[in-house]
Amino acid sequence: MDERQLITELQKGSQNAFRHLVESFQSKVFNTVLSIVQNIEEAEDVAQEVFIEVYESVGKFKGEAKISTWIYRIATTKALEVHRKKKAVKRFAFLTSLFSEDDEIVHHPVEFEHPGVVFENKERAKILFAHINQLPDNQKVAFSLFNVEGLSYQEISEVMQITISSVESLIFRAKTNLRKTLKDHYVNKSI
Repeated sequence: MDERQLITELQKGSQNAFRHLVESFQSKVFNTVLSIVQNIEEAEDVAQEVFIEVYESVGKFKGEAKISTWIYRIATTKALEVHRKKKAVKRFAFLTSLFSEDDEIVHHPVEFEHPGVVFENKERAKILFAHINQLPDNQKVAFSLFNVEGLSYQEISEVMQITISSVESLIFRAKTNLRKTLKDHYVNKSI
């Protein structure tokens, strides 16, 4: 089924077309969302929300972009909403739990493992994802879409609705920030 036909069938309410769409995009949507929210259960919930939104709003889809671009846009938007809410809650929780009862500083960093990433050393993967999580949202999205999902700069520019040069800049800054924070992490760890 080509994209035009898929869109037409989706807009007619075809369950087969929707099933085909979900089967075609479920792992991409899940991995994209997981790269941003970094929690498997939340990623599953958000991925379901993405497909619900796709189903409910497909009638408004005009075909100005590829359907994959539209779906990635919905996925990143929903994932960022969850991430921002979680970040606000974490900030408050961090501030309230920063000190133990005897005013001793207490902080336990969140650990995360992406099931789709295979590293010989899982500890390095955890460290990398922790540092990716510290990037500004737009850098994290661009970096994840490029390095985890393998999207081209053109596709990322369409998903994020920014210019290709902005995508290049975001990815460059993300890499620069990661190099610096990872270098600092390993230098400080060896002291």
